[in-house]
Amino acid sequence: MTKDGLDGRLTVAVLGPGGVGGLLAALLSRAGHRVICLAGDETAKALRADGIRVRSGRFGDFSAAVEADTELREPVDACLVAVKHTVLDAALDRVPPQALGDGLLVPFLNGIEHPATLRARYRPDRVAPAVIRVESTRTAPGVIEHGSPFAEVDLTGDTVPRERLDALAGALEPTGVGVQVKDDEAATLWAKMSFLAPFALLTTCYGLPLGDIRTLHREELTALVEETAAVSSASGAPADPAAALARYDAFPPATKSSMQRDAEAGRTLELDAIGGALLRAADRHGVAVPVAGELVRELAGRAGR
Repeated sequence: MTKDGLDGRLTVAVLGPGGVGGLLAALLSRAGHRVICLAGDETAKALRADGIRVRSGRFGDFSAAVEADTELREPVDACLVAVKHTVLDAALDRVPPQALGDGLLVPFLNGIEHPATLRARYRPDRVAPAVIRVESTRTAPGVIEHGSPFAEVDLTGDTVPRERLDALAGALEPTGVGVQVKDDEAATLWAKMSFLAPFALLTTCYGLPLGDIRTLHREELTALVEETAAVSSASGAPADPAAALARYDAFPPATKSSMQRDAEAGRTLELDAIGGALLRAADRHGVAVPVAGELVRELAGRAGR
């Protein structure tokens, strides 16, 4: 841990201070931790000048000062990776392995395949995958709109010393974020995937919010949830389709997936990280996923047109 970390104050880098990264950066800064945001020149300049401004029903409206740079240049206790999978390779150039050193690398990425990629580049025993449940959007550099009535984080990492995960959880808990440290990395990542894949694929394919999907396309949603749960179980991470459907029903009806928002904005979709990874896992384990396959093909075809 860094010198600051000896008194409970961590130094945390945030790669990608967007909807998720910006919210966590602001909350950690407000709680007294040192935060260094890593971004492009324009965003870094804006953050140095104005900090991060958050509008949130859950956390209130507030501003938080952060440091900002285009590259990590000193050791940190943890680097939170909150970029889209589509720009991960380029973004990681901002975090040289020699600069990160002993620090944790904590990816808040969608999908299940990125931990192996990161462990090939950084210390395997310092890559700590995380899952976050939140709806949060960057509306301008340093301006974050947090829309969900919750923000919940699961920290995991089969190869990471438990005390390192506990230290990060201890920093996040006082911010108001719900935090759990999970023992089973595969189960943690598949729990997110089992919820995210049906949600992302269906809302994006039909261009509808979750409320309409769960009423107008209930049969397809149910089938897709069951397919994803079967792949999860075959991958060693049992899933509960009924519980997943109940979670969808509990969400505000206007909720949109991040993939749907990307499609509406004309951005590149994380289709391969979510749908592609699901199909590859299904193929490895011999699980039939006809509904998922059709949705991925449809969305891939649109992207190619």
